[in-house]
Amino acid sequence: MTAGLLNVTTEPAAVSATLRDDWLDLEHRAEHTVFLSWQWLGHWLRVYKPDALVLRVTEGERLVGLGLLVETDERRHGVLKSRCLRLHQTGHKLLDQIWIEYNGFLAERGKEDVVAKACLEHLCGAMPAWDEFVLGAIDANEADRYAQITGLHKHLRWEAPCFGVDLDGLRRSGDHYLDRLSRNTRHQINRAHRLYSERGDVKLVRPDSVEEALAVFDAIGPRHLERWGHGPDQSGFANPDFVRFHRELIRSRWPEGGVDLVSVMAGDEQIASFYNLLHNQVVYFYLGGMAIEKDNRLKPGLLGHSLCIEDYRHHGFHYYDFMGGDERYKSNLGQFHRNLVQIALQRPRFKLKLEDVARRAKNRWLGEAGAGYEH
Repeated sequence: MTAGLLNVTTEPAAVSATLRDDWLDLEHRAEHTVFLSWQWLGHWLRVYKPDALVLRVTEGERLVGLGLLVETDERRHGVLKSRCLRLHQTGHKLLDQIWIEYNGFLAERGKEDVVAKACLEHLCGAMPAWDEFVLGAIDANEADRYAQITGLHKHLRWEAPCFGVDLDGLRRSGDHYLDRLSRNTRHQINRAHRLYSERGDVKLVRPDSVEEALAVFDAIGPRHLERWGHGPDQSGFANPDFVRFHRELIRSRWPEGGVDLVSVMAGDEQIASFYNLLHNQVVYFYLGGMAIEKDNRLKPGLLGHSLCIEDYRHHGFHYYDFMGGDERYKSNLGQFHRNLVQIALQRPRFKLKLEDVARRAKNRWLGEAGAGYEH
């Protein structure tokens, strides 16, 4: 099927002998985040081995777009079964807990809109079996464009703001990072630094080997579990598939500089640890583990992030991205730069319309009940 001068084809990823080389070649001609890189998606294919379909977009003989689709059945409310098509996700909750962000089609620079249009028209015209195309987490404006292109109902499943720090802007201005923060946040960080300095030098330490990098990652686990919980949809460290994915990613990518493990030390004590993804001189803060302190003046997370931000600025990185989440520390330390959403583009199926009516009625009832309770 064609859209303009573009041609879209599909084939199983498992039989695509050139997929790695094609993806890497297109990467060099695209503006993309780490989550659309082969560093992430190639690893995803190797570790989880999803039954994925490769979507290829060509302009003549030139490859200009790629995507990986997985089709699975999703059961909801005990009775509704929906055939879902997903982009760069498996549809299995435990495998998708790695939570891709900044999702979308990989496209040649300047052709993002026409590639997306060609892909979406192909999905709607040549693949009639699916009920919902699930996209997450994707830029909210891009999600709106996808809905407009397809004309399908957009059901919002999840949304969150993104915050980050423009390291290039800091370098150009010559400002110290702390000078860009509010007086209160700056005070908290300076006070924490002073108090931690009483235990010894406060500094950043990085591992010298893959084994040490894995040890830092493993040490984050107990702190992350304590902070976020041991249950489903809480800390990924409670999920063996999540841990396996990232341990293998560290093992393969740490030697090449694709991931960074950073420990914040106060004397001999590790007060915080960070696991970051690195791609095209952008830092993606993925997760961290902070010491639990009885003294609430001690802010290991705020202090650790501020030290990392200055360190990455010094080493020439462009941006420090906190990614999706409305946690207060992200808005205190960074500037808002976009909204992320997970959506389902729904075909006009009776079962989905019925579900939407029931959902709206429930939300209305909850809103009225909440309002009544407040009065």
